[in-house]
Amino acid sequence: MIDVDLIRRALAEDLAGGTDITSVATVSGNENVVADFTARKSGVIAGIEMAIATLKEVGLTEISQHLKDGDHVEPGTVLLTVRGDTRAILLAERTALNFLGHLGGIATLTNRWVQEVAGTKTRIRDTRKTTPGMRLLEKAAVVAGGGSNHRLSLSDAALIKDNHIAAAGGVVQAFSKVRSAFPDAFIEIEVDSISQLEGVAAQSPDLVLLDNMSPQECASAVTFVAGRFKLEASGGITLENAKAYAESGVDYLAIGALTHSAPVLDIGLDLRLETRTEK
Repeated sequence: MIDVDLIRRALAEDLAGGTDITSVATVSGNENVVADFTARKSGVIAGIEMAIATLKEVGLTEISQHLKDGDHVEPGTVLLTVRGDTRAILLAERTALNFLGHLGGIATLTNRWVQEVAGTKTRIRDTRKTTPGMRLLEKAAVVAGGGSNHRLSLSDAALIKDNHIAAAGGVVQAFSKVRSAFPDAFIEIEVDSISQLEGVAAQSPDLVLLDNMSPQECASAVTFVAGRFKLEASGGITLENAKAYAESGVDYLAIGALTHSAPVLDIGLDLRLETRTEK
């Protein structure tokens, strides 16, 4: 996906109302330049469309796309090649790399989680713990890495958590209030014990979030529910114990770290000059 407004804000932030003093001073503008966006580490690519849109935003049009979001790369793999004005390429460089690195990091980390639960029915999915203003881009990166998305916004579905439960006076009361106010809404509710799960099961929720339960408790919940509705585990889950949680039989693992703690995927720009032929 492309967010042109975000690209424009990022470029404006970089210039801060001024000019690129280094490029203006050192680059004559007579060069014919070719630049490759190249992976420095292995990983999964995301943000290709944002990088291309960034290059186009500064007036570059001769762009060759070699890969797409979701593709795996090794060190030295070229993602994009751009030809054109040197100053324009240098202006777009950091913004384009920021998008590719950040979103590629999310896709790469997501793919690690997906590989950890391979062979089970459990899906890895994200949360709303996203960078303000970048939610749709980050959630698209999760999908590129093989994960799936939770709700995109508060209005997509109901997720009744501990604070809602406290405010409503209990799990069953909170569920009943949401169902009464929004009878057609998809409702997920958080529980932190099997007894709470038993209390909401009669309400026929669409999905129950098992908060900070052990893999063994999750397995007990799966047995109790017996397929009547979906189950999602959250809290205390790491790459090291993800397989144990998945083997409990839950449908989803909710992993906030996919978006709030993903390391940047190392991607660089390799620039080379070509002699301009005058006609």
